[in-house]
Amino acid sequence: MKLRSIVLGLAIGSFSLLSMAQQPIIIKFSHVVANDTPKGHAAEFFKKKAEELTKGRVKVEVYANSTLYKDKEEMEALQIGAVQMLAPSLAKFGPLGVKEFEVFDLPYIFDNYDELHKVTQGPVGRMLLDKLDAKGVKGLAYWDNGFKSFSANKDIKTPADLKGLKMRIQSSKVLEAQMRALGALPQVLAFSEVYQALQTGVVDGTENPISNLYTQKMHEVQKHLILTEHGYLGYAVITNKKFWDGLPADIRKQLEDAMEQATRYANQIAKQENDNALEAVKKSGKTQVYVPTVAERAAFKKATAKVHTEMESRIGKDLIHSIYKETGYNPAK
Repeated sequence: MKLRSIVLGLAIGSFSLLSMAQQPIIIKFSHVVANDTPKGHAAEFFKKKAEELTKGRVKVEVYANSTLYKDKEEMEALQIGAVQMLAPSLAKFGPLGVKEFEVFDLPYIFDNYDELHKVTQGPVGRMLLDKLDAKGVKGLAYWDNGFKSFSANKDIKTPADLKGLKMRIQSSKVLEAQMRALGALPQVLAFSEVYQALQTGVVDGTENPISNLYTQKMHEVQKHLILTEHGYLGYAVITNKKFWDGLPADIRKQLEDAMEQATRYANQIAKQENDNALEAVKKSGKTQVYVPTVAERAAFKKATAKVHTEMESRIGKDLIHSIYKETGYNPAK
């Protein structure tokens, strides 16, 4: 009888261990934009590939539109392990203490995706991601969103038209300097609060890739949009370093493969999503869309060029110039 009890106990214990071993690893992936944005689609693509490649040993739970954490809260949640994966905009790493990422906020530092990808897919981009290790964060990849343009309830065609306007920005010293260089008044607000702030007049305008403007319905409360494409908005997909390093090696490799595929997908769809969103904004009839002339765009570039010099002491002159070398940017032009 005693032997039967021991055997039964061992069997139950083995079954419990087996059950635990078969429990999928949960990755909570939180982000602050809508599902039908480049980042939203890419997060769902990563979920699909991660679950396929690991044969169900990993389950990815995607929480879009700030349903789990707002953008001011999510970084701390990642660091304490309450969430395992984020894709914050690159402007979020300055407040984390890695100011070098603010190089991506410099106005007109990238003229197109080809120039951008020389950095994000090259050694400079990898070097920046590696700087996150010291913060308990593992940088996995860069995902494009697109190039930002200005919207407001006032017609904007020249830098002078922005003078005195309260313009929403992310928390970034570079973006503050950019707005002040244009005579605007920078207002830091969480992304989830922008629509209401525009609707109620707390702010006059903002800057966004068109997919964000459209999916958050900001075009419904903004009368004018000028396609300045003055700055890049992208994301770094990051994970809790302790969590990542603690994964079984085979699962980590499968997740790296899933992330590589999701990154290619994200960057392929980003431009198309923004092009589609622009057509939808035009069709809505709620926002007047203006395409600046070459001379008008050059005026915005000239007005903001001093921001590069002002930020050298914050971001690092060598880093800024290493990007000039990759892209061919000439601050004198």
